[in-house]
Amino acid sequence: MIAVDPGPVQRFGIEEEYFITDLDSRRLLAEPSAEVLHACRQAIGPGFAYEMFQGQIEVASPVFEQGAQAASYLRRVRRDLGQALARHGLGFVCAGSHPLADWRLQRATPQPHFQQLFGEFALVARRSLLCGLHVHAEIPPGVDRVAVMNEVLPWLPMLLALSVSSPIWQGEHSGYLSYRQVACDEWPRMGIPEQLSDEADFRHYLRLLREAGAMPADANVWWCIRPSLGFPTLELRITDACPRLADSLLLAALFRVMIRHACQLPAPGSQFSAERYWLLKENRAQARRWGPEGRFLLAEGGGALTLAQWLERARQTFAATARSLGEEQVFDQALRLLQRGTSAERQLRCLQARANGAGDEAGRRAVVDELLEESAGTD
Repeated sequence: MIAVDPGPVQRFGIEEEYFITDLDSRRLLAEPSAEVLHACRQAIGPGFAYEMFQGQIEVASPVFEQGAQAASYLRRVRRDLGQALARHGLGFVCAGSHPLADWRLQRATPQPHFQQLFGEFALVARRSLLCGLHVHAEIPPGVDRVAVMNEVLPWLPMLLALSVSSPIWQGEHSGYLSYRQVACDEWPRMGIPEQLSDEADFRHYLRLLREAGAMPADANVWWCIRPSLGFPTLELRITDACPRLADSLLLAALFRVMIRHACQLPAPGSQFSAERYWLLKENRAQARRWGPEGRFLLAEGGGALTLAQWLERARQTFAATARSLGEEQVFDQALRLLQRGTSAERQLRCLQARANGAGDEAGRRAVVDELLEESAGTD
């Protein structure tokens, strides 16, 4: 494959998902009124989108060229949405799971696409009360998206470990820092992508499943990273939704840097072997269970690394590319996130400090209060 100059910018977009939350009970709203949903649409603007459950909404950003544009847009969205919901006694939580949510009480969004998912996947869909952070990064013409996907795949558990924000499920500490990624494995065509060589392989895979009737003609896969069907992008999907906006922006920047670096290589993905695929799966398991405390394997016989050590490897690999995108501070920002603690770690600290155990209602309410405050913040 011939290296292609990706140009002076790395265009991208960000999707965030939110839980609409009652400020009195701190519980996820099951059926927002038409007035509340209208207020959300007005606050977010053209980026407003429905999600699987009525108590969830999504913001899909416009296309950005610089991180500062994304920061300005999402600060405005979070501020205006928080103000609009507050007038109805509501707020929003941006996290992988809601500490006081019960999936059995939620109502499906009455749109054909979501109704088809609930009809086909039954209990798996009804239990999928989760929020993620999705980032689209543009791939320039002439560069094979699957090759780029294979190049960046081994690094994705690092991004998951930084994003973990779903330790509490059905009101209990799940034992995982990203229970969302555990629940993802209940779905078909989710989690780690199939082993594919190039985009021709990907098209063949989709065609095979569609012709067999396993998926609709216009359907895509839900892998933790996937080639978009509607845009010339790769879409990051492994990351939990982040309460702190700064963490969302950090993860988007890291992903952009990795994608740009891969696009500049003469043969992206050429080193992605069966062994690296095996290690990728193990590293994802470590990240969703332990987050930053995981032990990560990067090469056969190379020994395990801490997340901080892995981030240093990332700095060595991607520093020049980060500078070219104006994101040279991204590695220091990631280390500061580790020092402060991920959202999952902060949630569990709050739970332990305010309650006698994970079953204590007061402790869970305190966690929701913290998430509401962080989600409405603009830092």
